[in-house]
Amino acid sequence: MTDIIDIGTGDLRASISALGAELQSLTTDDGRDWLWHGDPVWWSGRSPILFPIVGKAPNGQIAIAGKTYAMAQHGFARRSRFELIAHTEDSCEHQLVSSDETRGQYPFDFCLSLAHRVDGRSLVVTAKVQNRDEGPLPFGIGFHPAFRWPLPGADGKAHYVSLDNGQSPKMIQLEDGLIGQSLPGSPFRAGRLELEHHLFDHDALIFPEGAGTGLTYGAEGGPSLHFTFENLPNIALWQKPGAPFLCVEPWHGMAAHAGGTAEITERPYTIALAKGQDMCFSFRLTLDG
Repeated sequence: MTDIIDIGTGDLRASISALGAELQSLTTDDGRDWLWHGDPVWWSGRSPILFPIVGKAPNGQIAIAGKTYAMAQHGFARRSRFELIAHTEDSCEHQLVSSDETRGQYPFDFCLSLAHRVDGRSLVVTAKVQNRDEGPLPFGIGFHPAFRWPLPGADGKAHYVSLDNGQSPKMIQLEDGLIGQSLPGSPFRAGRLELEHHLFDHDALIFPEGAGTGLTYGAEGGPSLHFTFENLPNIALWQKPGAPFLCVEPWHGMAAHAGGTAEITERPYTIALAKGQDMCFSFRLTLDG
């Protein structure tokens, strides 16, 4: 299997690894790379897929019908090797199918496909989950792409996140990586958040609902990335405090409740996909500048 696949021929090019079907670079024709490069001094990830859970599980374990299974933060898909099943000039698709190894952590039969497609100056990423089991398939899923902060060519400029819906959604506080209480107020003001590194001193900013289906991450008077989301109601922003990247994370599912159960079906926004059914989740990002 080819480890790295390149797609795109015009204004935008992307490369994707078989390991985790993870985006490795996103470059424009002027040579600028917009994706975080994965320096392990800060964080070795670039754009992992989160499946079959998003966030942490209590004591690193999930429970299914009362039986416990070891499960690392954000699940196992990001550390799994996917099979390349399709590749064109502007797109590729990778697939992860349940195996004896996955069933030892997550006792279900499934197929997870991850497709990347370049469309002009946009990248579209789509995940599809298929239930191949005999009963419901419980899972959470999310995207975790990291982008440079400052953006290319925007050194010294103020950076921001602006919600398309202009709202100021409430945020929740993580407690040792698990979902805690809602915080009063919102860091957004009329849909706009001025980015400062200290915002992330206490981990990610998580908005379970109300952030809408689109946002812009940009530099004042400089370049920007516009995102739209499909079937991804939860939004998080994250960085290691002081790190030169920002993660824009759309999810359908969140960490377990602090002090709550390890049962996977009781995690917030968990999906129970019916036998024989499939469901898609996607985001589009468009570069401006």
